[in-house]
Amino acid sequence: MQREGDPIEEIRAGDVVWFAPGERHWHGASPTTAMSHVAIQEQLDGKIVDWMEHVTDAQYQG
Repeated sequence: MQREGDPIEEIRAGDVVWFAPGERHWHGASPTTAMSHVAIQEQLDGKIVDWMEHVTDAQYQG
């Protein structure tokens, strides 16, 4: 996973990752490892999440 402006952080099975509200971030599998995740979001004023643009492989690996 990666927070905008920070280096990539490797996460492993069982890890817990927390992002602050509004913090731009992305996560995904590597070329050799699959990934699945469970996301829990709070609702604020009737809104749950703001999905952002798709991150390309080049952006994720950059």
